[in-house]
Amino acid sequence: MRRHNRTTLLRLLHVTGPCTRATLAAELGLNRSTIKTLVDGLAEAGVVEEKVPRPGRGAGRPSLLVLPQPQAAVVLAVDLQVEHVAIALVGLGGQILGRNSWNLRGRMREADEVITHIIESAAMLAGDLGVQPTAVGVSVPGVVRRADGHVHEAPNLRWTDVALGERLNSVMRIPILVGNDAELGAVAEHLRGVARGASDAVYVSADVGVGGGVISDGSSLRGAAGYVGEIGHMVIRPDGRPCYCGNIGCWETEVGEAALCRALGLAEDTPRGAILVELRELAGDPQAAWERLSEFAEWLTLGLVNVVNLLGPQLLVLGDLLTVLPASVLERVGGEIRRRSLVSRAVGGTRLVSSVLGADVKLLGAAEVAFEQVLDTV
Repeated sequence: MRRHNRTTLLRLLHVTGPCTRATLAAELGLNRSTIKTLVDGLAEAGVVEEKVPRPGRGAGRPSLLVLPQPQAAVVLAVDLQVEHVAIALVGLGGQILGRNSWNLRGRMREADEVITHIIESAAMLAGDLGVQPTAVGVSVPGVVRRADGHVHEAPNLRWTDVALGERLNSVMRIPILVGNDAELGAVAEHLRGVARGASDAVYVSADVGVGGGVISDGSSLRGAAGYVGEIGHMVIRPDGRPCYCGNIGCWETEVGEAALCRALGLAEDTPRGAILVELRELAGDPQAAWERLSEFAEWLTLGLVNVVNLLGPQLLVLGDLLTVLPASVLERVGGEIRRRSLVSRAVGGTRLVSSVLGADVKLLGAAEVAFEQVLDTV
């Protein structure tokens, strides 16, 4: 029981940040003497410290704050994307201690090259910072088996049947947790982003492809073997464009990066920076934005209505390219979802919001799944 209470307290500090002992007691439902014993033990081990908060306006002596110590537990987070890789060493409390990134071109996209570079870059970063990670979380844009980190397919990387978790573990010799990128985006938003406090949420990520992560009753929904969230392959337009998966008219053929380029009148291989510039220029002209993006918005709405009717979330969180769609367009999409979705009307109106975690969302999600393996051993 003491180990369980210690881990629960540490997880609360890790996710919510500094708390007073009184707040910890109230949140965990434990008496103050138990909290004192736990905090004193963690402080003695160097996992937390207590500090006087900054002076405020209240009278009397302020309560000490219990703060997690970032270097007491460190994990490696890896965000593997289609065009680049980012890694970070993340300390207890979610603090990024250091990071590195590189672009993927030519042979650098091959699994052997990527794995080697991750291992070498992680070792250099750890050496520079003087810390060692005790677990690794990896975000991959593909279909991943959570049990062992086997990448069944990552089509935009041209990877098939890559034993990513096993190969990293064979060198690094610490727990390796590999997850689908949208799933880990959902985890990050639930713990540290706009979905905090929402027990049921869906994170929808649109990049080259489209994926989804699902938070159901406060936990990540993973499905059989961890294969869940491939919402980009819902067939919504049977007479539409061929998809790499072999079907015709998958959702991502209508709302992925190439589809957005077509809607904007750009070539499908337009650099990402030029797409963002075009969208930002439209942001100040709602009428022009709707004229150019209305068809794109209709396909986005159709898919999101299906997601809401199937999964019944309180919250839809848009990530990646969808976060830079003009606010006027997203407002209309949100209104249509609430109007068309039976489930949305039943739950009082599903909210549509954009991610606030920016480019770090999947990196932070990867760190959190790694911390799942660490907090009860600190």
